[in-house]
Amino acid sequence: MKRILVKSDVEHTEVAVLEDGRLVEYYKGRRDQGQLAGNIYIGRVTRVLQGMQSAFVDVGLERNAFLYIDDLLPAHLEKQPKEKPPVHELVRTGQEIMVQVAKEPVGTKGARVTTHYAIPGRFGVFMPKADYVGVSRKIESAADRDRLKRMAERHLLTGEGFIVRTAALGESEEALAADLADLRSRWHRLEQAAKQPGAVPRQIYSDLQMLPRLMRDLFKGDVDELVVNSEELLREIRGLVTAPGAQELAERVRLRRDVDPMADYGASRQLEMSLKRKVWLENGGYLIIDQTEALTVFDVNTGKYTGGVDLEQTVFDTNREAAREIARLLRLRDIGGLIIIDFIDMETEANRAQVLGELEREVRKDRTKAVVAGWTRLGLVEMTRKKVRDSMEASAPQYCQACGGSGLLSPSNKK
Repeated sequence: MKRILVKSDVEHTEVAVLEDGRLVEYYKGRRDQGQLAGNIYIGRVTRVLQGMQSAFVDVGLERNAFLYIDDLLPAHLEKQPKEKPPVHELVRTGQEIMVQVAKEPVGTKGARVTTHYAIPGRFGVFMPKADYVGVSRKIESAADRDRLKRMAERHLLTGEGFIVRTAALGESEEALAADLADLRSRWHRLEQAAKQPGAVPRQIYSDLQMLPRLMRDLFKGDVDELVVNSEELLREIRGLVTAPGAQELAERVRLRRDVDPMADYGASRQLEMSLKRKVWLENGGYLIIDQTEALTVFDVNTGKYTGGVDLEQTVFDTNREAAREIARLLRLRDIGGLIIIDFIDMETEANRAQVLGELEREVRKDRTKAVVAGWTRLGLVEMTRKKVRDSMEASAPQYCQACGGSGLLSPSNKK
């Protein structure tokens, strides 16, 4: 069963997603809070770095944004030149340029921007200059993929592109066309805003605020129930799902007045336990999670689990459960970048393959793209997960040295 919990007070809104009672996604922010990713700006090129085939663009953020040459070339790979031209032939210092934030600033790094514009909607992502149609990799049926692709192609104009989202599965062609038309209209308004004289840099487009954006991206046909804690939220969310093909979702919104749904369904407790450096598995094993600037490391341990057959079976059971839990934690903590997993050593190749398969199956549930590269020669599993913004740890309360943090004291400071 998939359930979404929404809790709101005067200042903040919390949204939690539970699958069969397990917390898999969590968001908290101010009610009017937006996000940088997806925003479009008229910026100015401040520096062109030939040696890095890139440029920096002032879009009005604290740090200049990074623009790589691949994000200046056509989005359609088949239309890109076989040999990339020098970046100074594409942009020059002082040039005004319209760019979209692809990755938010992370740590000491500024935002990454692109000229591959994309406007997300309920059933798809409109790409005004991409000139191709894609279908979400989560739609596995070849027949469904082909049907949805042909539906989108019939309503696109020359040069336009579209990526069909999983929410479009089972929807009518009319609903898909209406969504595409609305996105195209938004793009045309954005183009008009870009042509108007004004200060540089300036923002000309932003995605929806937190709650409408999450309802668009999360509240789909596979959700059995959405629980809110106030009549105001009930009306607001039902008002957000009035688009063609989405009305039936309004009937799945339930009001639990004067109840804290986060506490009542166990989401608060699960969140607290999942943010620790040491996370216990249900069978008594545990994970140690360490994040560095370069990568995130998961270390798997049998802990209190002693098994009942033999050592190989004990290790295998622990690793399989760890694979499922690691995939869940990646989603919940929104960990991106390079990820290394140190599973407990297994003797048989079949067991290693099953553990890897378990991990690959679980990460397919993730809305964020993740790629499992496989086992290294040293017996580690390496994978990557798209990094759009800072992980939850960056905005969550920091670990202290007394409760499991990784900080060290010099010998002279020891008591």
